[in-house]
Amino acid sequence: MKDKNYKVIGYFAYFSPAEVFCSDNNSCIIAGSIIAMKKYLKEKIPEGTKTPTIKKTRFGEIMAGIKRGGAYAFDEISYKKFYPLALKEKLPIKKADFKKLQSEGKRFIIYQFMFGKMSL
Repeated sequence: MKDKNYKVIGYFAYFSPAEVFCSDNNSCIIAGSIIAMKKYLKEKIPEGTKTPTIKKTRFGEIMAGIKRGGAYAFDEISYKKFYPLALKEKLPIKKADFKKLQSEGKRFIIYQFMFGKMSL
């Protein structure tokens, strides 16, 4: 069986190694597909801005970022991949109700381990 740390959770975008595409609350956006990431970029990045690089991100990479205090904004598809693996790692995490989030105009669920909780 393949190591869970190599499981692709989704995609992130970056302009430089120090400049990652983030949500309005400075959480690294993890999109479940390249198409979804391109849509998020188009909505947030002003026309004429340098096009960021889109890259796969794996569970182990996200876990390393979380352990350093990083905040992540997962869309529904990426969260469905992340959630069961995070449970196995015993992270304080809960199942997300994306229908409720969407009814509130929210697209992402934010997770930051540093505070030991999730914020919606």
